[in-house]
Amino acid sequence: MDTGILLESGTNELEILEFTVGGNSYGINVAKVREILPYQVPTPVPNADPRVEGIFMPRDEILSIIDLAVVMNLPKKADTAGDMYIVTGFNGLHTAFHVHGVAGIHRISWKEILKPDSTVNSGDNSMATGIVKIDGKLIIILDFEEIVAGINPETGLKASSVDHLTGRKRNDTPILIAEDSILLSKMIVNCLSEAGYVNVTATNNGQECWDRLCDYYKSGNLDEKVSCVITDIEMPQMDGHHLTKLIKESDQFCHIPVVIFSSLINEEMRRKGESLGADAQLSKPEIGQLVAALDNLIGVTDHQ
Repeated sequence: MDTGILLESGTNELEILEFTVGGNSYGINVAKVREILPYQVPTPVPNADPRVEGIFMPRDEILSIIDLAVVMNLPKKADTAGDMYIVTGFNGLHTAFHVHGVAGIHRISWKEILKPDSTVNSGDNSMATGIVKIDGKLIIILDFEEIVAGINPETGLKASSVDHLTGRKRNDTPILIAEDSILLSKMIVNCLSEAGYVNVTATNNGQECWDRLCDYYKSGNLDEKVSCVITDIEMPQMDGHHLTKLIKESDQFCHIPVVIFSSLINEEMRRKGESLGADAQLSKPEIGQLVAALDNLIGVTDHQ
Protein backbone atom coordinates (compact mmCIF):
# COMPACT_ATOMS: atom_id res chain seq x y z
CA MET A 1 0.00 0.00 0.00
CA ASP A 2 1.79 3.10 -1.24
CA THR A 3 1.30 6.29 0.75
CA GLY A 4 3.21 9.55 0.94
CA ILE A 5 3.94 9.19 4.64
CA LEU A 6 6.47 6.45 3.93
CA LEU A 7 8.54 8.89 1.87
CA GLU A 8 8.99 11.32 4.74
CA SER A 9 11.28 11.03 7.72
CA GLY A 10 10.82 12.04 11.32
CA THR A 11 7.67 14.14 10.89
CA ASN A 12 5.97 12.56 13.93
CA GLU A 13 2.98 11.93 11.68
CA LEU A 14 1.28 8.76 10.54
CA GLU A 15 -1.66 7.67 8.47
CA ILE A 16 -4.45 5.73 10.12
CA LEU A 17 -6.74 3.42 8.17
CA GLU A 18 -10.19 3.64 9.77
CA PHE A 19 -12.32 0.51 9.61
CA THR A 20 -15.46 -0.78 11.28
CA VAL A 21 -16.33 -3.94 13.20
CA GLY A 22 -19.71 -4.42 14.85
CA GLY A 23 -20.69 -0.83 14.10
CA ASN A 24 -17.64 0.58 15.93
CA SER A 25 -14.68 2.47 14.48
CA TYR A 26 -11.11 1.25 14.84
CA GLY A 27 -7.76 2.11 13.33
CA ILE A 28 -4.50 0.61 12.13
CA ASN A 29 -1.27 2.32 11.14
CA VAL A 30 -1.14 2.33 7.33
CA ALA A 31 2.52 1.32 7.58
CA LYS A 32 1.28 -2.14 8.61
CA VAL A 33 -1.18 -2.48 5.72
CA ARG A 34 -0.12 -4.32 2.58
CA GLU A 35 -3.46 -4.21 0.79
CA ILE A 36 -7.24 -4.23 1.23
CA LEU A 37 -9.25 -6.96 -0.47
CA PRO A 38 -12.97 -7.70 -0.75
CA TYR A 39 -14.24 -10.49 1.48
CA GLN A 40 -14.38 -13.97 0.04
CA VAL A 41 -15.51 -17.09 1.83
CA PRO A 42 -12.42 -18.64 3.43
CA THR A 43 -11.43 -22.27 3.61
CA PRO A 44 -11.92 -23.51 7.19
CA VAL A 45 -8.95 -25.03 9.03
CA PRO A 46 -9.82 -28.05 11.20
CA ASN A 47 -9.25 -27.58 14.95
CA ALA A 48 -8.04 -24.01 14.45
CA ASP A 49 -8.33 -21.34 17.13
CA PRO A 50 -11.92 -19.97 16.99
CA ARG A 51 -10.51 -16.52 16.21
CA VAL A 52 -8.99 -17.90 13.00
CA GLU A 53 -11.76 -17.90 10.43
CA GLY A 54 -9.80 -19.90 7.88
CA ILE A 55 -7.32 -19.36 5.07
CA PHE A 56 -7.42 -17.98 1.56
CA MET A 57 -4.99 -17.59 -1.32
CA PRO A 58 -5.45 -14.28 -3.13
CA ARG A 59 -2.44 -14.91 -5.39
CA ASP A 60 0.54 -17.14 -4.70
CA GLU A 61 0.51 -16.84 -0.93
CA ILE A 62 -1.69 -18.57 1.64
CA LEU A 63 -2.93 -16.17 4.30
CA SER A 64 -4.57 -16.91 7.64
CA ILE A 65 -7.72 -14.90 8.35
CA ILE A 66 -8.42 -13.53 11.81
CA ASP A 67 -12.04 -12.50 12.47
CA LEU A 68 -11.84 -9.28 14.49
CA ALA A 69 -15.49 -9.55 15.55
CA VAL A 70 -14.68 -12.82 17.31
CA VAL A 71 -11.43 -11.42 18.75
CA MET A 72 -13.25 -8.47 20.33
CA ASN A 73 -16.43 -10.34 21.29
CA LEU A 74 -18.51 -8.12 19.03
CA PRO A 75 -21.59 -9.22 17.06
CA LYS A 76 -20.97 -10.74 13.67
CA LYS A 77 -22.95 -9.43 10.71
CA ALA A 78 -25.83 -11.49 9.41
CA ASP A 79 -24.33 -11.22 5.93
CA THR A 80 -20.89 -10.37 4.61
CA ALA A 81 -21.93 -7.76 2.05
CA GLY A 82 -19.36 -4.98 2.13
CA ASP A 83 -16.95 -6.90 4.37
CA MET A 84 -13.23 -6.58 3.65
CA TYR A 85 -9.90 -8.17 4.41
CA ILE A 86 -7.10 -5.93 5.68
CA VAL A 87 -3.88 -7.74 4.78
CA THR A 88 -1.06 -6.74 7.12
CA GLY A 89 2.69 -7.13 7.29
CA PHE A 90 4.64 -6.88 10.56
CA ASN A 91 7.14 -8.97 12.53
CA GLY A 92 7.89 -10.74 9.26
CA LEU A 93 4.31 -12.10 9.09
CA HIS A 94 1.51 -11.55 6.59
CA THR A 95 -1.99 -11.92 8.02
CA ALA A 96 -5.50 -10.98 6.87
CA PHE A 97 -8.04 -9.46 9.25
CA HIS A 98 -11.76 -9.73 8.53
CA VAL A 99 -13.49 -6.36 9.10
CA HIS A 100 -17.00 -5.15 8.32
CA GLY A 101 -16.05 -2.07 6.35
CA VAL A 102 -13.26 0.39 5.53
CA ALA A 103 -13.99 4.09 6.06
CA GLY A 104 -10.83 5.79 4.80
CA ILE A 105 -7.38 7.09 5.68
CA HIS A 106 -6.60 9.95 8.06
CA ARG A 107 -3.26 11.71 8.37
CA ILE A 108 -2.59 12.75 11.95
CA SER A 109 0.19 13.56 14.40
CA TRP A 110 1.27 11.11 17.07
CA LYS A 111 0.66 13.96 19.52
CA GLU A 112 -3.07 13.57 18.84
CA ILE A 113 -3.05 9.95 19.97
CA LEU A 114 -3.83 9.37 23.62
CA LYS A 115 -2.79 6.33 25.61
CA PRO A 116 -5.86 4.46 26.95
CA ASP A 117 -6.21 4.63 30.72
CA SER A 118 -6.58 1.57 32.94
CA THR A 119 -10.36 1.40 32.46
CA VAL A 120 -9.83 0.71 28.74
CA ASN A 121 -6.35 -0.77 28.84
CA SER A 122 -6.22 -3.77 31.16
CA GLY A 123 -2.43 -3.78 31.15
CA ASP A 124 -0.67 -6.75 29.65
CA ASN A 125 -3.70 -8.04 27.71
CA SER A 126 -5.05 -4.87 26.15
CA MET A 127 -5.86 -4.71 22.45
CA ALA A 128 -5.91 -0.89 22.38
CA THR A 129 -2.66 1.02 21.85
CA GLY A 130 -4.18 4.48 21.45
CA ILE A 131 -7.31 6.57 21.00
CA VAL A 132 -7.69 9.48 18.61
CA LYS A 133 -10.59 11.86 17.98
CA ILE A 134 -11.23 12.55 14.30
CA ASP A 135 -14.17 14.63 13.09
CA GLY A 136 -15.80 14.33 16.51
CA LYS A 137 -15.52 10.53 16.50
CA LEU A 138 -13.32 8.42 18.77
CA ILE A 139 -11.25 5.82 16.94
CA ILE A 140 -9.49 3.07 18.90
CA ILE A 141 -6.16 2.02 17.42
CA LEU A 142 -5.77 -1.71 17.88
CA ASP A 143 -2.64 -3.61 18.87
CA PHE A 144 -2.47 -6.10 16.02
CA GLU A 145 0.77 -7.62 17.30
CA GLU A 146 -0.93 -8.42 20.60
CA ILE A 147 -3.91 -9.94 18.77
CA VAL A 148 -1.68 -12.24 16.71
CA ALA A 149 0.54 -13.13 19.69
CA GLY A 150 -2.59 -14.01 21.68
CA ILE A 151 -3.40 -16.62 19.05
CA ASN A 152 0.17 -17.78 18.43
CA PRO A 153 2.62 -16.78 21.19
CA GLU A 154 5.55 -17.85 18.99
CA THR A 155 5.05 -14.64 16.98
CA GLY A 156 5.73 -12.47 20.04
CA LEU A 157 8.99 -11.47 21.65
CA LYS A 158 11.38 -14.44 21.52
CA ALA A 159 12.60 -14.34 25.11
CA SER A 160 14.10 -17.82 24.70
CA SER A 161 16.67 -16.38 22.28
CA VAL A 162 18.60 -14.94 25.25
CA ASP A 163 18.51 -18.12 27.37
CA HIS A 164 22.06 -19.00 26.33
CA LEU A 165 23.25 -15.58 27.55
CA THR A 166 22.19 -16.16 31.17
CA GLY A 167 25.17 -15.89 33.50
CA ARG A 168 27.09 -13.22 31.62
CA LYS A 169 28.87 -10.66 33.73
CA ARG A 170 26.87 -7.72 35.06
CA ASN A 171 27.07 -4.67 32.79
CA ASP A 172 26.13 -1.29 34.27
CA THR A 173 26.11 0.61 30.98
CA PRO A 174 23.03 2.88 31.20
CA ILE A 175 20.38 2.16 28.57
CA LEU A 176 17.22 4.19 28.00
CA ILE A 177 14.17 2.54 26.39
CA ALA A 178 11.13 4.11 24.72
CA GLU A 179 8.33 1.51 24.49
CA ASP A 180 4.61 2.14 24.98
CA SER A 181 3.57 -1.48 25.55
CA ILE A 182 3.67 -2.30 29.27
CA LEU A 183 4.10 -6.00 28.56
CA LEU A 184 6.85 -5.60 25.98
CA SER A 185 8.68 -3.03 28.06
CA LYS A 186 8.82 -5.45 30.99
CA MET A 187 9.91 -8.30 28.75
CA ILE A 188 12.67 -6.26 27.12
CA VAL A 189 14.00 -5.08 30.48
CA ASN A 190 13.91 -8.65 31.84
CA CYS A 191 15.59 -10.12 28.77
CA LEU A 192 18.35 -7.49 28.83
CA SER A 193 18.86 -8.19 32.52
CA GLU A 194 19.21 -11.91 31.76
CA ALA A 195 21.92 -10.95 29.25
CA GLY A 196 23.75 -8.86 31.87
CA TYR A 197 22.45 -5.38 31.06
CA VAL A 198 21.04 -4.39 34.44
CA ASN A 199 21.06 -0.57 34.24
CA VAL A 200 18.00 -0.07 32.04
CA THR A 201 15.46 2.75 32.37
CA ALA A 202 12.10 2.46 30.58
CA THR A 203 9.92 5.32 29.34
CA ASN A 204 6.41 5.04 27.89
CA ASN A 205 6.89 6.85 24.57
CA GLY A 206 9.26 8.98 22.53
CA GLN A 207 8.20 12.21 24.21
CA GLU A 208 8.94 10.86 27.68
CA CYS A 209 12.29 9.55 26.46
CA TRP A 210 13.20 12.91 24.90
CA ASP A 211 12.15 14.78 28.05
CA ARG A 212 14.31 12.43 30.12
CA LEU A 213 17.31 13.05 27.87
CA CYS A 214 16.82 16.81 28.14
CA ASP A 215 16.55 16.58 31.94
CA TYR A 216 19.79 14.59 32.12
CA TYR A 217 21.55 17.13 29.93
CA LYS A 218 20.35 20.07 32.03
CA SER A 219 21.54 18.25 35.16
CA GLY A 220 24.98 17.77 33.66
CA ASN A 221 24.98 13.98 33.96
CA LEU A 222 23.79 12.88 30.52
CA ASP A 223 26.64 10.47 29.78
CA GLU A 224 26.35 8.94 33.25
CA LYS A 225 22.66 8.26 32.65
CA VAL A 226 22.49 7.24 28.99
CA SER A 227 24.94 5.37 26.76
CA CYS A 228 22.36 3.99 24.31
CA VAL A 229 18.70 4.51 23.40
CA ILE A 230 16.39 1.67 22.29
CA THR A 231 13.14 2.84 20.73
CA ASP A 232 9.98 1.41 19.24
CA ILE A 233 8.52 3.21 16.21
CA GLU A 234 4.79 3.29 16.96
CA MET A 235 4.12 5.28 20.14
CA PRO A 236 1.61 7.95 21.23
CA GLN A 237 2.82 11.54 21.60
CA MET A 238 6.12 10.98 19.76
CA ASP A 239 7.13 8.09 17.55
CA GLY A 240 10.54 6.48 17.40
CA HIS A 241 11.49 8.00 14.08
CA HIS A 242 10.92 11.53 15.32
CA LEU A 243 12.81 10.71 18.52
CA THR A 244 15.73 9.41 16.44
CA LYS A 245 15.66 12.56 14.30
CA LEU A 246 15.76 14.81 17.37
CA ILE A 247 18.65 12.88 18.93
CA LYS A 248 20.76 12.68 15.79
CA GLU A 249 20.21 16.32 14.78
CA SER A 250 21.15 17.60 18.25
CA ASP A 251 24.73 18.56 19.08
CA GLN A 252 24.12 17.50 22.68
CA PHE A 253 22.80 13.99 21.96
CA CYS A 254 24.03 12.93 18.50
CA HIS A 255 26.86 10.85 19.98
CA ILE A 256 24.34 8.51 21.68
CA PRO A 257 23.69 5.31 19.68
CA VAL A 258 20.02 4.72 18.78
CA VAL A 259 18.62 1.24 18.16
CA ILE A 260 15.18 1.00 16.57
CA PHE A 261 13.46 -2.17 17.80
CA SER A 262 10.08 -2.46 16.08
CA SER A 263 7.62 -4.82 14.45
CA LEU A 264 7.55 -2.47 11.44
CA ILE A 265 11.10 -3.07 10.22
CA ASN A 266 11.00 -3.77 6.49
CA GLU A 267 13.00 -2.45 3.52
CA GLU A 268 11.06 0.83 3.35
CA MET A 269 11.24 1.48 7.08
CA ARG A 270 14.90 0.47 7.18
CA ARG A 271 15.75 3.10 4.57
CA LYS A 272 13.78 5.64 6.57
CA GLY A 273 15.62 4.76 9.78
CA GLU A 274 18.98 4.95 8.01
CA SER A 275 18.17 8.42 6.68
CA LEU A 276 17.49 9.53 10.24
CA GLY A 277 20.80 8.20 11.54
CA ALA A 278 19.68 5.08 13.42
CA ASP A 279 22.71 3.00 14.44
CA ALA A 280 20.85 -0.34 14.28
CA GLN A 281 17.36 -1.51 13.31
CA LEU A 282 15.92 -4.84 14.41
CA SER A 283 12.59 -6.63 14.09
CA LYS A 284 10.87 -6.84 17.45
CA PRO A 285 10.71 -10.62 17.94
CA GLU A 286 14.49 -10.97 17.70
CA ILE A 287 15.63 -9.81 21.13
CA GLY A 288 18.73 -12.00 20.86
CA GLN A 289 19.82 -9.82 17.95
CA LEU A 290 19.07 -6.75 20.07
CA VAL A 291 21.57 -7.94 22.68
CA ALA A 292 24.15 -8.54 19.94
CA ALA A 293 23.58 -5.02 18.60
CA LEU A 294 24.05 -3.55 22.09
CA ASP A 295 27.26 -5.54 22.56
CA ASN A 296 28.54 -4.11 19.29
CA LEU A 297 27.50 -0.50 19.87
CA ILE A 298 28.59 -0.35 23.49
CA GLY A 299 31.86 -2.12 22.75
CA VAL A 300 31.41 -5.28 24.78
CA THR A 301 34.09 -7.75 23.74
CA ASP A 302 34.35 -10.06 26.74
CA HIS A 303 31.00 -10.28 28.50
CA GLN A 304 31.24 -13.81 29.84
